[in-house]
Amino acid sequence: MNPARAIGRLARIVAALATAVLAVTAATAAALATPRPLPPGWNKHPPLPGHIHAMVTSGMPGWQIALIAIAAALVAAATAVFLDRARAARRHQAAPTA
Repeated sequence: MNPARAIGRLARIVAALATAVLAVTAATAAALATPRPLPPGWNKHPPLPGHIHAMVTSGMPGWQIALIAIAAALVAAATAVFLDRARAARRHQAAPTA
């Protein structure tokens, strides 16, 4: 095997692993997020209903965000494997005889 190909393949593997680690890290941070603590005396002067932000009343749970990130990483990995195999098959085709 050509050393340049080995280095290129190793670089692709490292890039794929780094992308997967980044996706898992982002999903973990979102999954472990906790709401802000309430200020002291919140029960004496509750916030008015008009001041509730849309993100507080609705949103996506952290486990769904983590699931989407993991699915995206798996799809990216499967696509990379498929494209690598297709490229390898195309590269090793025998030349047609005339």
